[in-house]
Amino acid sequence: MNPDFPMSTLRRGTDGLQVESVSLQSIAARYGTPTFVYSLAALREAYDAYARALAGVNARVHYAVKANSNLGVLSAFARMGTGFDIVSGGELARVIAAGGDPSAVVFSGVGKSRAEIRQALAAGIECFNIESASELDRIDHIAGEMDLRAPIAFRVNPDVDPKTHPYISTGLRNNKFGVAFDEALRLYRRAAGMRNLRISGIACHIGSQLLDPAPAREATEKLLGLVDALAAEGIALDHIDLGGGLGIRYRDETPPTVTEYLSPMLGLLAGRKERICLEPGRSLVGNAGLLLTRIEYLKPGVERNFAVVDAAMNDLARPALYDAYHGVVEVNPRGAGARQYEIVGPICESGDFLAHDRSLDVAEGDLLAFLSAGAYGMTMSSNYNTRTRAAEIMVDGDKTWVVRERETVESLYALETPLPHG
Repeated sequence: MNPDFPMSTLRRGTDGLQVESVSLQSIAARYGTPTFVYSLAALREAYDAYARALAGVNARVHYAVKANSNLGVLSAFARMGTGFDIVSGGELARVIAAGGDPSAVVFSGVGKSRAEIRQALAAGIECFNIESASELDRIDHIAGEMDLRAPIAFRVNPDVDPKTHPYISTGLRNNKFGVAFDEALRLYRRAAGMRNLRISGIACHIGSQLLDPAPAREATEKLLGLVDALAAEGIALDHIDLGGGLGIRYRDETPPTVTEYLSPMLGLLAGRKERICLEPGRSLVGNAGLLLTRIEYLKPGVERNFAVVDAAMNDLARPALYDAYHGVVEVNPRGAGARQYEIVGPICESGDFLAHDRSLDVAEGDLLAFLSAGAYGMTMSSNYNTRTRAAEIMVDGDKTWVVRERETVESLYALETPLPHG
């Protein structure tokens, strides 16, 4: 990893900051701002860390599409051989459009609609991760209508504290996700008697941005006790899905390596016949992307100085939503001395901030790079204030590929109609 930046392929060159062999100055000149910039080499590097950690293990990585669903990113992972973890029919359509194999797709989420279940069954997905008794009944009924047997697993809530932000904690008993641990055995027994279902596995996901392997190990241990109880009743499973959640460095965190994170879980699973499934998202894409933005105005104030940029909370929602930290770097520092700034966008909300109290050596018109923006950047963006969403660019060595064109204002209201006269 680059010791100066969380993004391993970001470095300073003769033309300022560059991703791989392409300067951010040239990307801004060619494609405009704000723009998300991704590094194909960083995506490969992140996936290779999982491949090395799982060498010789009967396991498959299912990339969590919600982290970044761009077709360029999805096609890159499909070519690396990943499966996919989805939470909507739209994400399934994206995976297929990107060349992903639907038979390597697991479908999670608490609110699968009837249409989405039919879509997934018709596509031949690998497994539904069921999150309620009502969903179990719905999938059984629809599979019967389609004369199919639906492959299922229950997402079991182990009530383990992941020690992360409460908004991204998913494994406690008061979370909306999964079925209660104490209810799981009864639900599996019930599912075993449904003729339109095929029990395939068991799943668990306790949260995101995990920096300590201990909670994941605890959840795995609890899950294996349930797997053994099922086996004792003659309910054998094909796979054990341990979810994702490994964190990344945004600021000064020291996340474990993939090997360090997985080793305690793999130790518990050694010698078992079930295939292991993992669902990483942030750890594959978070530090493979950044948000490039330009300073519109520098606004001195009595108590605070403001750098008003052309990106906003609609482009990068995490700071406003979670008070999340993203590193900010000048693309071409001026060398004239730094000042402290609040970095804000043009949106008409006091909550439209991207960073607090940052030291910047800049002038109006300069470029800034918001780091660690590859996960939950574009996927959480919106068109608030009728703002067009950013372009997305993939860098591969000295080449750039437009993997999403910048929206036009006209496209934002193309599906709307004014009221008729009279």
